[in-house]
Amino acid sequence: MGTALLIDFGSTYTKVVAVDMDDGTLLAGATSLTTIATDITLGMEEAVAKIEERLGGKCQFHPKLACSSAAGGLRMIAIGLVPDFTVEAARRAALGAGARVLGAYAYELTKEELSLLEKEPGDIILLAGGTDGGDKKVLLHNARFLARSRINVPIILAGNKVVAPEAARILRESGKDVRVTKNVMPELGELNIEPARDTIRQVFMEKIVEAKGLQRAEAFVDGGILMPTPAAVLAGARLLADGVPGEEGIGELMVIDVGGATTDVHSVAEGKPRRSRTIVRGLPEPRAKRTVEGDLGLRVSALSLLESAGKERVQENIGVDVNVEAMISRLSFELGWLPETPTDWALDRGMAVTAVEKAVARHVGTLREFCTPTGQYFIQEGKDLTGVGYVLATGGIFVHLENPREVLARAFAQNQNPLVLQPTTPQFLLDRHYILWAAGLLGEIAPRQALGFMKKSIDWQEPAVAKTYHGSHRRFSLIN
Repeated sequence: MGTALLIDFGSTYTKVVAVDMDDGTLLAGATSLTTIATDITLGMEEAVAKIEERLGGKCQFHPKLACSSAAGGLRMIAIGLVPDFTVEAARRAALGAGARVLGAYAYELTKEELSLLEKEPGDIILLAGGTDGGDKKVLLHNARFLARSRINVPIILAGNKVVAPEAARILRESGKDVRVTKNVMPELGELNIEPARDTIRQVFMEKIVEAKGLQRAEAFVDGGILMPTPAAVLAGARLLADGVPGEEGIGELMVIDVGGATTDVHSVAEGKPRRSRTIVRGLPEPRAKRTVEGDLGLRVSALSLLESAGKERVQENIGVDVNVEAMISRLSFELGWLPETPTDWALDRGMAVTAVEKAVARHVGTLREFCTPTGQYFIQEGKDLTGVGYVLATGGIFVHLENPREVLARAFAQNQNPLVLQPTTPQFLLDRHYILWAAGLLGEIAPRQALGFMKKSIDWQEPAVAKTYHGSHRRFSLIN
């Protein structure tokens, strides 16, 4: 069937892997600096040349698929009616589509809020509001406000179907690019976010790729830039969990990706109560869920990680006597800093433990006890992931740390609160070649090969081998 070439245009590095389509074997991988400031194909061509050198010469790759988080990734604004309902539904649709939610607005927009939106509208605005046949006023008010604004990004309208055509007309008459899709909350407490996700992806492929200068790579890959990188990771997680007809997946799992700017957590699990006398509160949770913690990163967001967790907690996780504030302040400005000494590695490892601990606690559900005349009950908010069997670590920090499973084990062990519903006895897996995103891409056209590719690439039992890296290119090499 040939050799597939899978590409991720990252904000800092462009990652490329080659996969044998006959048996789903990873053949080679390489990285280079992303060259979006000049011509993004230059960095891609450098990485592809490394692949071809390792494979022994020029190759005819087919298929060629790509995802991207370059130029800040896909950034979105969510606008809805009530924070706990339509705004949250819009936010979930954006996150599930691989976006980073810059802000969320509820009720009628004010002049001050509109001014903030005009300064930073993101790449797409997702405009929701009202159940079908419910509130009409807020959606129309917000459409009029956006129509009068200087905002010039695509607007996806996913609100009350009764007034959606009128809201779309108002926006279009002012020259806005509007896409109407189904309501993200057609009934109170009922979610329908897949149509909005699909529309976000369509707009990403049509508009955002061009806006971020990625169109220069369009001629090389098949079908354009298919999706944002986080969406590819979530697609890979779903495929690994659920499998394909004729080949089972591994079952419910959690995926943790610690990066320089954010820590993303994905879960593929029902999340229903596992404890008797439990009442679920809030919106229904999607089986495939993604959360993004913008204050938990190892470089760009290092200072906010310190502020969120507290100096004492980070110091405890580092485990050696260092000037935590001084070292972490340095990381926020020297984004290309790489650990060299044992103390440096302890810093990175301790920060990773902290990021995982806090991000997982925010992703999973919680229980609250209350008593009635008939006995004790619990209220569950979010997903109960206590029974999830696997936790998969992906991303550069896990590839390059000595014994990355220790990071996961320490982070999970530190939660002693039984009311925080994180996995209790999971097996820790390692995406040792950093290929989950690539499997998600490949799964778009060849899910069986993609599933086999993942299963072969995951480190199931053996601990990661300690390695020493020199220089940024080698530091982020996929195969050495």
